[in-house]
Amino acid sequence: MFRVALAFVALAVADDAFVHPEPGMAARDHLVSGLVPLTVAALLALAYPRLRAGARGATAIVAGVLALTAGVADGVRHVAVDRLAGDDVTAILAALAGVVLVALGLHTLWRTRRLDDPPLRRYARRAGIAFLAGLATLFVLVPATIAIVATHRAREPVAAADLGRAYERVSFTTADGLRLTGWYVPSENGAAIVLSPGRRGPLAHARLLARHGYGVLLFDRRGEGESEGDFNAYGWGGDADLKAAIDFLGRRADVDPDRIGGLGLSVGGEMLLETAAEDARLRAVVSEGASVRSIAEHWDDPALSDLQRPLTPLLAQTAAVAILAGERPPPSLLDLVDDIAPRPVLLIRGLDGQPAEQLNRAFFDRAGAHKELWEVPRAGHTAAITARPDEYAARVLGFFDRALLEGEG
Repeated sequence: MFRVALAFVALAVADDAFVHPEPGMAARDHLVSGLVPLTVAALLALAYPRLRAGARGATAIVAGVLALTAGVADGVRHVAVDRLAGDDVTAILAALAGVVLVALGLHTLWRTRRLDDPPLRRYARRAGIAFLAGLATLFVLVPATIAIVATHRAREPVAAADLGRAYERVSFTTADGLRLTGWYVPSENGAAIVLSPGRRGPLAHARLLARHGYGVLLFDRRGEGESEGDFNAYGWGGDADLKAAIDFLGRRADVDPDRIGGLGLSVGGEMLLETAAEDARLRAVVSEGASVRSIAEHWDDPALSDLQRPLTPLLAQTAAVAILAGERPPPSLLDLVDDIAPRPVLLIRGLDGQPAEQLNRAFFDRAGAHKELWEVPRAGHTAAITARPDEYAARVLGFFDRALLEGEG
């Protein structure tokens, strides 16, 4: 039963990586993300009969949870939000196989539990096993499931939106050959703002900027909406998308190439800060709710003790994302401070216990001149425009007016 169910999971992995790759991608782009899981599945199939009963049960449960997560995040969700297409059939079969594997694992553990030991010894052993299982779940299984969702979230169709002024449907191509699609509101004041990520999250911000004459570019990042490429929720590789967006704005007759800025929410803010370090054409950045993209940025958090640094789920999560995405993690933003420093930056963060508060503070303290930090109590991760609409408009518009229209900073 284990091998049969695992075969359906392996079929879904092969289909996703090599038979039905995302638009703009080819099978050769998924050698790591496809072959590593397939190799692990083959090794598990060979080793399973030789494992002790407890190890067999745990192996089946872990494999089942991962398969169920992948199948639901990709196949089931895609059918729910859009339609049946591509690798959805094999992904749904993998989800069903995951249910079978979890049931098999639980049945194996229950059927083979030891009852011949004295009660005290028996319950002590079970408590120890439960403690180790809890640690493995926290530091390995949960990070792996998060990594699967972060790299295999199903695409959603893009609905028309009200941006306050008329917009054009546009597309442009990244340096690595991916076609990205979006909307552009032409500039009335010679300046333009790239908004990130996606075409849904920053809609209120787009309307604010468009009403005040700024050109506004909203686009689907790679692997999202109507754009080509593989999805990565943490924005690894997203700097290439933003550089292509800057190229597009730089070619527009209505835009002064020296008046291009960016506004990013969460991962969009992180990508814009990284891009500002690499591309001097991005003159000013508003970053709201920047957080942690990898273990490198987590380790840069000055609030962490030496004991906490190796004991974090982000270690396994970063490794899993790197394997499933076939990419190297981006650099830590603190390592880019000196390169970002020449650009005016407005950091916005909500005081709601976000894990990157200390990192934001450290970035601000090290960034030097031309930096502003706005802390919005109870605003949440990226909700400052909702919590303080009037103050948000004044601060953000004032920042861009000074940086792009008046040439300050």
